[in-house]
Amino acid sequence: MAFYDAHCHLQDERIAGEIEGLPALYEELGVAEVVVNGTSPQDWDEVAELARANPVVKPSFGLHPWKVSSVVTHWKLLLSQLWDFYPEASVGEIGLDRWIQGHDLAKQEPAFLWQLGQAVERDLPVSIHCLQAWGRMQELLRDASLPARGFLLHSYGGSVEMVKPFAELGAYFSISGYFELERKEKQRMALREIPLQRLLIETDAPDMRGPDSEHLYRCSSDDSLNHPANIVAVYRFVARLFDMPLDELEGQVEENYRRFFLGK
Repeated sequence: MAFYDAHCHLQDERIAGEIEGLPALYEELGVAEVVVNGTSPQDWDEVAELARANPVVKPSFGLHPWKVSSVVTHWKLLLSQLWDFYPEASVGEIGLDRWIQGHDLAKQEPAFLWQLGQAVERDLPVSIHCLQAWGRMQELLRDASLPARGFLLHSYGGSVEMVKPFAELGAYFSISGYFELERKEKQRMALREIPLQRLLIETDAPDMRGPDSEHLYRCSSDDSLNHPANIVAVYRFVARLFDMPLDELEGQVEENYRRFFLGK
């Protein structure tokens, strides 16, 4: 069996010092593939370079909702060129966010829907970010054309009541170690309702770090950051969450990952 990280940001400058030794560490741990998500024109080239240099990296290119107000005017052309050049890439990270100060859904929504449409047209996996906008996200997805392979709600933070409707629309749900924090019990109740056939696992490194644990890797520059190798610790957490053996979870997640991201 192998481990798969469905969503992370290895291009983030905060963990630049960890990248050199990461391929060897991934090999030692049995990490087979990681999806590295771009967020804007400022980091898309770095994501592409990581993918060229590391076979374990699956690139993903998208305009994050935090970036829509400051993006260059020709961002759609740049994205289209990247998806043309990297046909194995995903779409993401895209989405809606009402949490950030000064959020502008009038700009976020059309950017999100155009990118979602590209995932449909190109038959690509898509990774969706959502904060404090779950009701609106559900409305948009319900009314939109959706990828035949489904879509990923990364680090799912919606309610327990929304799990089934999202799953019926084709959602996959990825879980990060952040939800192991003691104060996140309400969210863990929602996560337990995720159908096993729709479950994926992520680090969202260098963010969404889990609680202190003997199993966690530390970042040399700032041990409050989430080290990408903590994907193994997240698997252990999710195995406990679903009360299932770790090897059984590994097999299910690998099947789900290959179905969604690789179309196999």
